[in-house]
Amino acid sequence: MSDTPIDSSKRTWLIASGCAGAVGGVATAVPFVSTFQPSERAKAAGAAVEVDISALKPGEKVTVEWRGKPVWIVKRTPEQLAELSKLDGQLADPKSERKPSELTPEYARNEARSIKPEILVAVGICSHLGCSPSDKFQTGAQPSLPDDWKGGFLCPCHGSTFDMAGRVFKNKPAPDNLEVPPHMYLSDTRLLIGEDKKA
Repeated sequence: MSDTPIDSSKRTWLIASGCAGAVGGVATAVPFVSTFQPSERAKAAGAAVEVDISALKPGEKVTVEWRGKPVWIVKRTPEQLAELSKLDGQLADPKSERKPSELTPEYARNEARSIKPEILVAVGICSHLGCSPSDKFQTGAQPSLPDDWKGGFLCPCHGSTFDMAGRVFKNKPAPDNLEVPPHMYLSDTRLLIGEDKKA
């Protein structure tokens, strides 16, 4: 041990400069570490989107964005579901057999085009020229729709019509059904859009 006395002003100076250096190091590290998080652009390019559908009531739709596209989540009523099987003869691709690897995951290749029959998850972009169809859930005669309309979607650009499962009607400009994006349920009320494989 040294017999030299400790200069208290020097000790205070060393402690203060050490603290300032630590604060500076943290201030530098935080922005650097945050660069490891995916950017907003990266998220839009493909990151999955989690959606809470607990407040969604029958006959309602919510829209979320995934990969820069609108994704519709529709909770269909029992009446809307019952009509799906009656429309097969009027549809261009009722069983979603065209381009299945691009448009319809295997778990959605059914009449309702969904994992849970009452919930439709579909990309809200018409397969003709990329317009976004409008909701036409009300049944019956309406402008630009047949008198026996059972509910679905109408593309305002060129008149393509889709049923409540996003299946396109025959003799319309749209060549294919609406795309069903990859998705899975994390719980009864939480959906993950963009992923369908459990880790």
